[in-house]
Amino acid sequence: MAVAPHSLAAQSALGVLREGGNAVEAMISAAATIAVVYPHMNGIGGDGFWLISRPGHEPVGIEACGAAAAAATIARYRELGLDRIPHRGPLAANTVAGTVSGWQAAFEWSQKTLNGRLPLARLLDDAIAYATNGVPVTDSQARCIAAKRDELEGVPGFADTFMPSASALRAGDRFTQPRMAGTLAQLARSGLDDFYRGDLARDMARELNALGSPLALADLEGHRGRVVTPLAVAHSLGTVYNMPPPTQGLVSLIIVGLLDRVLRDDMDPLGPEYVHACVEATKLAFAIRDAHITDPDHMDVDPQALLAPDRLDAMAAQISTDRAAPWGNGLGPADTVWLGVIDGDGVAVSFIQSIYHEFGSGIVLPSSGVNWQNRGCSFSLDAASRNPLMPGRRPFHGARAIQRRPRDGLRQHGRRRPAAIAERGVYAHCAVRLESPDRNRCSALAARTHMGAGKRFAQARSALWRRDHRRAATSRS
Repeated sequence: MAVAPHSLAAQSALGVLREGGNAVEAMISAAATIAVVYPHMNGIGGDGFWLISRPGHEPVGIEACGAAAAAATIARYRELGLDRIPHRGPLAANTVAGTVSGWQAAFEWSQKTLNGRLPLARLLDDAIAYATNGVPVTDSQARCIAAKRDELEGVPGFADTFMPSASALRAGDRFTQPRMAGTLAQLARSGLDDFYRGDLARDMARELNALGSPLALADLEGHRGRVVTPLAVAHSLGTVYNMPPPTQGLVSLIIVGLLDRVLRDDMDPLGPEYVHACVEATKLAFAIRDAHITDPDHMDVDPQALLAPDRLDAMAAQISTDRAAPWGNGLGPADTVWLGVIDGDGVAVSFIQSIYHEFGSGIVLPSSGVNWQNRGCSFSLDAASRNPLMPGRRPFHGARAIQRRPRDGLRQHGRRRPAAIAERGVYAHCAVRLESPDRNRCSALAARTHMGAGKRFAQARSALWRRDHRRAATSRS
């Protein structure tokens, strides 16, 4: 089984599975394809996160998150007269792109642990073909180009790639990426390490420097993907896993734990009590995020300790049934893709790949065709902040890959827009409720289906309250 936001990526994964490949190999193929066919939301110039599970073993994670450049200092940006890091352009391209290191770590893990046998060139074949021959522009990509045209057309390389002949690509247009095809072919020949320590790395570093990015070859050479231990929270119906910081996987797990404690089976998933509980649990989780989550090397708390039953019990006790807590600060826009694959042996991969904002920094390198991420614009130029810019520091990530293990097997989940408040709150409880024998599937999914995301969640809550208030007034009259 394969799930992706674009059918061609899912087909790439299925093709590998049909040839006897495992779920990790299938995901590498899907990740390469989605980078080509859905470039406004992800690419090889971004970061990635993997959560891999196999029967009889604890899940493992792969963190492919690039750190800030050695030359990316607060002083450097302040000297340029800036009080914040730009969202677009060369100065936004200030962190290493980690995605390809995640592919490499996953490929090596597959060979060592799963006896993976398919060659890397086979896994990149589809992506190379789509970049060479072209694919139809999706409605989503066309809308993003139109919406961001004024913001991005002056950024080096953007217009040449996404606005050929001085006109924005439209839905259905054939979109070819010959430079990206060449880059992927080079990785297939030379190996994925070439992105960081080979000819490709040297070319990219030279072009980044020429454009004014603080990134240098030494930053690329010092980067490697990491195998990490996922966070876990106990739930009445099983165990839920997510990625550790610098992602906000902790947020989702806190919400799962809190809703397991405060939601009752007799609650209407569209009722005010249910929605109120989801919103309040989300606020508490956001408060933990805002106070603690950053590069784990700079955290003073153990994130797993925040998921201890007694800590969650105490937090759940703070949720009032008749009073709303204040909202914290939002984190702004972010975009990404989630993909999932499960193979015939029960190996499951939950995967995130992101360039942060639509089209990332907007920079497209002239030789390689790599669109570089702008994840580093999330750093603060305030040295006293929770997430200050600092050489070698990993940025905060909203993206996270989720898996849950009920007592009878494995489920995995993801979201294309992980910043959506409703996804965190409603998904968190409804998804695990699907396993309850006393709850039918439609009922368990009702809240997520109808609530939507973000602002719509709060609007729905208000509308439900007004509806019930009118009904009560009518019955009294």
